[in-house]
Amino acid sequence: MGDGSLTPLGRDFFDRPAHEVAPDLLGRILSHGPVSVRLTETEAYGLPGEDPASHTFRGLTPRNSVMFGPPGHLYVYFTYGMHFCANLVCLRPGLGSGVLLRAGEIVTGETMVRSRRENARPLVFRDLARGPARLAVALGLGREHNGLDCCSGDGIVRILEGEPATGVKSGPRTGVSTGAETPWRFWIDGDRTVSPYKPHVRRIRT
Repeated sequence: MGDGSLTPLGRDFFDRPAHEVAPDLLGRILSHGPVSVRLTETEAYGLPGEDPASHTFRGLTPRNSVMFGPPGHLYVYFTYGMHFCANLVCLRPGLGSGVLLRAGEIVTGETMVRSRRENARPLVFRDLARGPARLAVALGLGREHNGLDCCSGDGIVRILEGEPATGVKSGPRTGVSTGAETPWRFWIDGDRTVSPYKPHVRRIRT
């Protein structure tokens, strides 16, 4: 599937609550250079003071400032001292909400994706963008892409219409210590590229 004929999603698409945007992103195409990914799993995060799992829960900081900006921009953050993860900002400026991009299927650029993982163990096709860190690696997204506008038709990172998914399921969020029970993780049921569910395990110091 090529993406040359697909239309980028407009800003109005993202100017909605994150838990509405997240399932609607499934089946859409995320494109950066030669690599395109069909999104198969997303996770919504809500407003400051309301969603304890969100990076914006305690308000505006230098790290999360992009999430308080215009909808449709990329929020890329570094986690566990080793991984980048990519989000899309939702709602109008000042509100602080977004969608974590959790997994996808490589549509174009598989050779490039594998070259980006040449120092890691070989992965079968379904695992190339299975999980938020692998998805960011597959697309070549890093700190320098934080704040990019994905709704600009000529932007280097674009979200394209694609085919909205059917058979969407929802359930608890994964890997967060608080607010995990909120059923704002969304995935395409039966898709092999969806990441396995892993509840947060609290580390006990001994």
